[in-house]
Amino acid sequence: MVTVSDYLPYAQRTGNESVVYFTRDLSAQGLIKAYEQVNGLIRGRVGVKLHTGEQHGPNIIPRPWVKALMEKDLPDATIIETNTYYDGDRYTTEQHRRTLEVNGWTFRPVDILDEEGTALLPVKGGKWFREMSVGAHLLHYDSMVALTHFKGHTQGGFGGSNKNIGIGCADGRDGKAWIHTTPGQPDQWDICEEEFMERMTESTKASIDHFGRKVTYVNVMRNMSVDCDCAGCEAEPVVTPNVGILSSTDILAIDQACVDIVWAMKPEEHHDLVERIVSRHGLRQLSYMKELGMGNDRYVLIDLDNGGQRISAADAARGLKPFVLEQ
Repeated sequence: MVTVSDYLPYAQRTGNESVVYFTRDLSAQGLIKAYEQVNGLIRGRVGVKLHTGEQHGPNIIPRPWVKALMEKDLPDATIIETNTYYDGDRYTTEQHRRTLEVNGWTFRPVDILDEEGTALLPVKGGKWFREMSVGAHLLHYDSMVALTHFKGHTQGGFGGSNKNIGIGCADGRDGKAWIHTTPGQPDQWDICEEEFMERMTESTKASIDHFGRKVTYVNVMRNMSVDCDCAGCEAEPVVTPNVGILSSTDILAIDQACVDIVWAMKPEEHHDLVERIVSRHGLRQLSYMKELGMGNDRYVLIDLDNGGQRISAADAARGLKPFVLEQ
């Protein structure tokens, strides 16, 4: 019997197809190329949602890539983040700003969304929430670009665009607590598996519904530790090969395509990351996004390196080189 947390092969999926773009070019130019396929409705005051990482974290999206993208295509945009729920280098706004300096996020203003309080956004059709608490400054923006480092995640199994927004826009004290902790429970991280995936996804839905069509997604499949960038230098060593960069205007399609590429890798290439995703029931993120009408799990994968031809996830995963840490 197939459950909502099982991997569903492409042939068994139903519904419409969205477009996902793909390039193997892991560089500033590759990031620009991927973004420019999906930026048609990004206008006005633009927030670029990044995971800026703990101090000296080795796996975050390289700052020079982001700088080049923003200088070329987003000259007036602001990087947006929120404080953390755990007590680390980004727990308070003061700590967070020091960490931004250490990690080199100094080339563009960074708006810590919950620095001056919170706002409530409705969650339409949710079973856990009717509203989600986000950083109040999120309401200052007309458009959002979710620029995501795709990797594993200690609690979520994997961190794609859904995690970047669902956890990353929820404020550090209320919203993140609602997602992670049962009220009155002393264990700060007691909510897990399917319930955690559903709560996180409902949080995402609140934010993307707020922006409507003026939100877009870019996932960078590079330095994919099984741990999130929240782990910083303590993240497990990367063993999964680098892949490339994907972009889409459909959040479910882009996260699903990244997972499909991981599943299409050779067993020795994807063993650790698949184990992390499966053990945390992380695929529930995908099935719940579909249940909530957040996108399509079927997609046309367009190869930007080869004239825009349609390829499969297996094609994208073919011929990957073993991971080597960049110096």
